[in-house]
Amino acid sequence: MKKNTRNILFGLLTLNLVFNVSCKKDFLDKGPEEDIAIQDAFKQRRYAEAFLTDIYAGLPNEIYFTDFADINPFIIASDEMNIPWPEKFPKLMNKGSWNSYNVTGQIYKNMYEGIRKANIFLKYFELTPVSTELTAENKQRWNGEAIFLRAFYHFQLMRIYGPVPVLDYPVNVSDDFTAIKRKTLDECVDFVVSECDKAISMLDMHVATNRDLGRPTEAAALALKARVLLYSASPLWNGNPDYKNFADKQGNRLFPQEYKAEKWELAANAAKDCIDKCEAAGYGLFRKYPNPVQNYQQLFLENNNTEVLFARNSGLDSWMEKCSFPGSLGGWNGWNPTQAQVDAYEMDNGQAPIQGYNADGSPVINPTSGYTETGFATADEPSGRWLAGISNMYVHRDPRFYATINYNGAFFIDRRLQFWQTGADGRGNSGRDYNTTGYLLKKFSDPAVSIPQQRFTLKTWIFFRLGEMYLNYAEALNEARNTPVTEVYNSINAIRNRAGMPDLPAGLNVSQMRDAIRNERRVELAFETHRFFDAHRWKIAAQTDKGPVYGMNISAGTSLQDVNYYKRTMIEQRVFESPKHYLFPIPQSEIDKNPNMVQNPGW
Repeated sequence: MKKNTRNILFGLLTLNLVFNVSCKKDFLDKGPEEDIAIQDAFKQRRYAEAFLTDIYAGLPNEIYFTDFADINPFIIASDEMNIPWPEKFPKLMNKGSWNSYNVTGQIYKNMYEGIRKANIFLKYFELTPVSTELTAENKQRWNGEAIFLRAFYHFQLMRIYGPVPVLDYPVNVSDDFTAIKRKTLDECVDFVVSECDKAISMLDMHVATNRDLGRPTEAAALALKARVLLYSASPLWNGNPDYKNFADKQGNRLFPQEYKAEKWELAANAAKDCIDKCEAAGYGLFRKYPNPVQNYQQLFLENNNTEVLFARNSGLDSWMEKCSFPGSLGGWNGWNPTQAQVDAYEMDNGQAPIQGYNADGSPVINPTSGYTETGFATADEPSGRWLAGISNMYVHRDPRFYATINYNGAFFIDRRLQFWQTGADGRGNSGRDYNTTGYLLKKFSDPAVSIPQQRFTLKTWIFFRLGEMYLNYAEALNEARNTPVTEVYNSINAIRNRAGMPDLPAGLNVSQMRDAIRNERRVELAFETHRFFDAHRWKIAAQTDKGPVYGMNISAGTSLQDVNYYKRTMIEQRVFESPKHYLFPIPQSEIDKNPNMVQNPGW
């Protein structure tokens, strides 16, 4: 049966071709271009370029961890962070109170809108003539951009829903939407990989001018290919027995039925190919500053640096600082790293401070690490990593800790932070916007910003960077070879050395190396929308995203060295149902529109 409806299932937008047509005009009061047919529009370069630019509107602005239709709920839904606002969607995820009716549907809608725009562009762009203003090389690059964006949007859907409908043609309102079904996961992976290969052959390694910053390059396509193959090799997607019987209504099994070890080799090769080609073209790990704390901090503040492979321009945005700055600087105290995330940072001697946790949540301290939770620093650290008077919990940690986490007594911009109950940034002075864990996110926060003066800086959100590729390569190669070969050590140590950390100890077995790589990803890629998906693809989210969340005792303390504040305190209990919560539910409204669109298991 044909459905002739303006079904929003795949974001079927009214085509305005970015002409800015006013809906208030009378029919006879139109300009000469407002009734232009799409075929005629694509015969003009400016309209084709405007349509291509509109495809970029679907790029998720992941700088928003809450609000704005919950584009990025993943950081708070993981064990990295907590927030003080219980009504936000990721808090529903934390409580297990989400379902197919209240799940955020903006990702589903936005991605398929972007896919449809890309498909329309790719269909009609062949009508745009080559000219002095649009060379054959330009035309190839524009096609490559649209192909990449289509692949990227499909992957954004796959990482939360698993198998999805693959759309490589323009969907029309007169089409039979019941014919659209979810492809198998392997078919989805193959599609994204093949699209990346096409884009790789069509794009340059760098944008031609600063005007083109933010457009995908060959480097971006290489990175997307490497990441999707890493996900494909991982336990969630590779012969997962939890989804053995998950099938569509025609009986087609949607998940791979058997584990294939060779997928790790494919992932390793793709990551190595990305690293080699990018570095040959001038990309490299960001090493601009000799101070590793400053170096890591500036990596995320100096836009379009040598490590960035693909990023989204967020404009002069205030959201990050408003949510991460303390109240005494005009902020909302909102982005609160968890104690578990703080514990993940090693000591600067390379040893883990915490070896595990007792039943009551108290830490099992590594006695040889030098870590202690008693006493206070008696002197300033020469380079400023910590000041006298701070808890010994925060001394001699991985340099990335000081670039990522603001803790009680840390110096930030022009003051020392006061997170105890009666302090300037404490709960007693904060109202609804209070620091729930005793920590604030420092990473991404620009000290040049002034909230009271409304002075903000240009923000970008990095989707792919070279540092991730090093970690992808180390992980995939460790699993593929089933032994920590030299290349695995070299790759992970390159990231550690850049951060001012010592090499991993020699002689690790594959399991020990796996643990080391996973912790390195947790630290190096913290709050970059990786932890949620890493824990899911490794199938450990039932442990990491479930159970008690701890922080400092924010309801106590009258001074920096009040020991009552430094007691680990449970903030909340989180819920995770396995295997149900490993995948998002497809919004029920979309299931209702298409009876052949099967729902994910458990929903």
